[in-house]
Amino acid sequence: MSEAFAFLSDMVDYGPQILSGLVNTLILAGTISVTGLLVGILIFRFTLSDNKIIRKSAARYISFFIGTPLIVLLFLMYYGLPQWGINFSPFAIAVIGFTLNIAAYNSRYLSAAYNGIDQQQLMAASAQGFSSRQIFTLIILPQTLRRAIPGLTNQVALNIKDSSIAFLIQYVDFFAQMQEQASLNFQYLKVYAVTGAVYLLLVSLVIFGSKRLESRYTIPH
Repeated sequence: MSEAFAFLSDMVDYGPQILSGLVNTLILAGTISVTGLLVGILIFRFTLSDNKIIRKSAARYISFFIGTPLIVLLFLMYYGLPQWGINFSPFAIAVIGFTLNIAAYNSRYLSAAYNGIDQQQLMAASAQGFSSRQIFTLIILPQTLRRAIPGLTNQVALNIKDSSIAFLIQYVDFFAQMQEQASLNFQYLKVYAVTGAVYLLLVSLVIFGSKRLESRYTIPH
């Protein structure tokens, strides 16, 4: 009982730092979820381009970033760019690295959703004189976003979990603060159990929100 009380006391004493780290985690996860979606939409648009070179470039982008470990990309920027005189903050590097990676996955989700669209809609719109930009903006994008809700929201959950590796490039997030707490009180099992529970709670909230979005915006068959 005394050990549990001492552990809780340590957590309370270190509470401000833990809360600060949690806020940093939410900021990073929220930022990369938005930027990853926006860039993912752009890459998805390129995959539908009439220009063969643009389509192939988009496909290579997707293959490269899906096939490259994210931690390697972060390390390349964090440790490699300073050798060329280019310096970014850990947050900026995390946002850039995660965005490039997440965009590749999101574009894949959107491409899969696009395959479910009735192509006759697109032909009818083209026959009515719609430009390719109008077809994409008014017909393709709204439907693919709705159809891709499960994949896109699942990616948000992954973003929350994967953001924990940002501590390896000195970004002071929730995981970094909890690791610091574990190094201070040596209660590694308890600290990491609490850490896992918090991440599980955050992911559960995303999944709950995803179900609500699906029920509200799913396109009827």
